[in-house]
Amino acid sequence: MSVIQGILLGILQGVAEFLPISSSGHLDVAKNLFGLGDVPILFDVLLHLATLAAVCLYFRRKIWELLKTLARWIAQKQADENEKQNRRMIIAIIISTAVTGVIGIATSKLIPNLSVKYVCAGFVITAILLIFSAMIEKRNESKVKPAGNSKSPVSAIQALFIGFMQGVGTLPGISRSGSTIAGALFAGVDRKVAGEYSFIISIPAILGAFILEVKDLEKVSQTIGAAPIVAGCAAAFAAGYISLTLLMKIIQKGKLQWFAAYLIPAGIIGMIFLR
Repeated sequence: MSVIQGILLGILQGVAEFLPISSSGHLDVAKNLFGLGDVPILFDVLLHLATLAAVCLYFRRKIWELLKTLARWIAQKQADENEKQNRRMIIAIIISTAVTGVIGIATSKLIPNLSVKYVCAGFVITAILLIFSAMIEKRNESKVKPAGNSKSPVSAIQALFIGFMQGVGTLPGISRSGSTIAGALFAGVDRKVAGEYSFIISIPAILGAFILEVKDLEKVSQTIGAAPIVAGCAAAFAAGYISLTLLMKIIQKGKLQWFAAYLIPAGIIGMIFLR
């Protein structure tokens, strides 16, 4: 792999990780077009770690707030109403992460066996999820909501379902952010909370994937080389932060279904022409 290819894959990862169009799926398609069939999956995970750094930077205040709440909780300090909400969110994050972990481990053996045509089919599935989530959110908006409900934490039942949807998003071609945000909207979570929660629960999910694949670190450096890895990760971080900023604005407007206009034709074309 050349440095230029590493940078292009990094930019693609940064853009597709946060925009609901499937980063893993687009990386598979790009590697197919570049003729890079022997790239270890850990390379993808390293690019995900770079975009994870962008998540931590963007949500640094909320993450720090949750960490302080966790520390005070462990120390058995008395909690005010804000800390009680943070504690409920911490419980929700643990539930979602556990569900995702079980599904992710179960499906990890399927990933290497899926052809790029199935990856492109995942694009269409993601588009359907985005369209249906927009329809359900529109229906929910027509209902009268209690005052102050928009910032309520994610419940345990909602966390279970969101964790399941994030697990579905581990399959190539299905967007993790798209399926997770769609799952949160399906479950009745406010769109701003849905976006924030989706990316916060990506932190333990990506770290878990890295731990599972870290054994292949030496193989990656030998197969690809250090320069493409460093360049790709730097590009993924920069593109990821910009894309995350853009996506949060799109979530606020409730326009995630816009991406279906790209995913459906891209998926159909890929299924027809790619091998």
